[in-house]
Amino acid sequence: MAAAIEIRGVSKRFGDLRALDNISFDVSQGEFFALLGPNGAGKTTLISILAGLVRADEGEARIMGHDVRRDYRKARRSLGVVPQELVFDPFFSVRETLRIQSGYFGLRKNDDWIEEIMEILDLSGKADTNMRALSGGMKRRVLVAQALVHKPPVIVLDEPTAGVDVELRQALWEFIRRLNRDGHTVVLTTHYLEEAEALCTRIAMLKQGRMVALDSKTNMVGRLHNLRLRARVSGELPAGLARRDRGTPGEHLFLLRDYSDLEPTLAALRESGCRIEELDLEQPDLEDAFLEIMRNER
Repeated sequence: MAAAIEIRGVSKRFGDLRALDNISFDVSQGEFFALLGPNGAGKTTLISILAGLVRADEGEARIMGHDVRRDYRKARRSLGVVPQELVFDPFFSVRETLRIQSGYFGLRKNDDWIEEIMEILDLSGKADTNMRALSGGMKRRVLVAQALVHKPPVIVLDEPTAGVDVELRQALWEFIRRLNRDGHTVVLTTHYLEEAEALCTRIAMLKQGRMVALDSKTNMVGRLHNLRLRARVSGELPAGLARRDRGTPGEHLFLLRDYSDLEPTLAALRESGCRIEELDLEQPDLEDAFLEIMRNER
């Protein structure tokens, strides 16, 4: 399948800070892709390069085959970005804001699509309300509407649910899933790893401007062969289990190779005289993979 986003050897410096260091990857058309990393990893810088807001010092980036520098107009027309910050013009209503955004892309008769977007995002009742009077959650919905007003095939969401309530988060993800099912390519950055795990099929991880992982979600989690056994017990752990304990005071955590390691661990607890008060067996998830990768890249 053709690439919706192509990034080749992209590097960027801000003074002595190397924000991006030789980043390369593709995102296929129709893919739901996650870009993860701790604060300062370079995610927003990379998004800014795709949007044409920042120029890379080295390398190339393309959106739907259009170079973001040499063919900026077509590249930008193919991209919709929902920024992390709540940026808005305080002098216009919601409908006026979306009409102005349409004008940036040369769309003069776009009212039918604007009305449909507002209906989908539950903004119709606020269509004539000034942006200053909206709640933070409503402003977030307007940002999503602005990103979609020109019907871009590629959508980038930079921490779209930061600071929003659970109801809005669920509504946004249902809408984004619908767009992805309709063929839109979606790139997500988020600190809520459960969102990336539930939504995305492939994941890239950045740390200090470098690509440290790029694989499918299944493969990333599948490399972690450890089950996690959490236990609250009364009594002192035997020396062998104490050395394996990775828990916190009051809750023990044992990493098991597989299910065959479970019974010997429980037997060791029983034989030491410990009484099991609470027990929980967990399979590894994306958060475990993320922490493991970041820890190994120190």
